[in-house]
Amino acid sequence: MADKSTNDFRVANGPVVRGKAEQPARPFDLPDVIELPALTGAPLLFAVARDPRTIFTYWNIDWASIFETTAPVDRQIHLRVYRDDGTEETSAAAEPMSGNCYLPVSRPRGTYRVEIGYYQPENQWHSVVRSEEVTMPPDQIADNAAIDVATIPFHLTFQRLIDLFRQSNGDALAELISRLQKRALTAEESALLTPQEWEILQAMNLSLDQIEVERRPFLAHLNGPALRRRAEEVLGFGASSPKGGFGESSWS
Repeated sequence: MADKSTNDFRVANGPVVRGKAEQPARPFDLPDVIELPALTGAPLLFAVARDPRTIFTYWNIDWASIFETTAPVDRQIHLRVYRDDGTEETSAAAEPMSGNCYLPVSRPRGTYRVEIGYYQPENQWHSVVRSEEVTMPPDQIADNAAIDVATIPFHLTFQRLIDLFRQSNGDALAELISRLQKRALTAEESALLTPQEWEILQAMNLSLDQIEVERRPFLAHLNGPALRRRAEEVLGFGASSPKGGFGESSWS
């Protein structure tokens, strides 16, 4: 080892390594543990009908805080599906950090709520949060019915849509978007939109002309057989999504 003070060499009694302060910094060094930002706000459980017999659920919950002093007996969380009369129809176990789950139900047109929680001990249920009511669509198309048309850009995630409409009264998300877009296309109604509603429209990044173009082919064939076949395909009466996928407009 070279002695810096004398420029001489001497024999060291043990291995020679630099102290931590002398180690050169490497540009890509990372700490041993990287902590993700903590979730904030009340637990959120969002549920929506995917098709007449399936509910899609999404949750945003700070599990680290909930399990700070305890843990589920089976290391899992559970989703319980209740009918409108309060009886439990089904339940399913899930990984807490997965964030979403599909739940089968038996009643098209039925009304359900979903509850998420855990067991500790084995026979004691701890509820974390419940969803709003979910009304399932019918398993067949009615000959004549009032239809809401909504244009939802693919760049908006479920979380973003939920955040935008968080102060809503619990109505179905697609219905809220449809009503807002319909009002924006009407001169009298658009003048009454609040700043918050204009902010939501701006976040969708769609011009009023684009929304009108998307609605026109659908409304032009409102009671036609082609619309019926297309609606059955999109709503999943035999498949969960159209065979050709969703383009910019599923109705064109």
